[in-house]
Amino acid sequence: MLKLKKVHHIAIICSDYEVSKHFYTKLLGFEIMAETYRRERDSYKLDLALNGNYSIELFSFPNPPSRVSQPEACGLRHLAFEVDDIKQTLHYLVDNNLNPEPVRTDEFTNKRFTFIADPDNLPIEFYEA
Repeated sequence: MLKLKKVHHIAIICSDYEVSKHFYTKLLGFEIMAETYRRERDSYKLDLALNGNYSIELFSFPNPPSRVSQPEACGLRHLAFEVDDIKQTLHYLVDNNLNPEPVRTDEFTNKRFTFIADPDNLPIEFYEA
């Protein structure tokens, strides 16, 4: 059996680098570990950490194709982040015009959760611990 230790990172390609950089750092609170412009690709690579843990690589490429989010398609479905208080999270999302869905309750765990979309319509879930 292969011995995986943990998820190392998630790579996301964005259509507007500055908008997505703002979303993930200023609104969601990821910390910038490194930012690299790759001239030969006309591309940025932004390494982001959450609570000191390397988590996301945010890439920009010229004219990437749009992601299909609705209807749901095969492949990555969404990113989910654990939060302590869904009500507090919901207020923050509303106050920052991030248009959260109504809070739902997971029928299997009885935990509450909500979704928003990132600037490229990638679903982001907030799941109460």
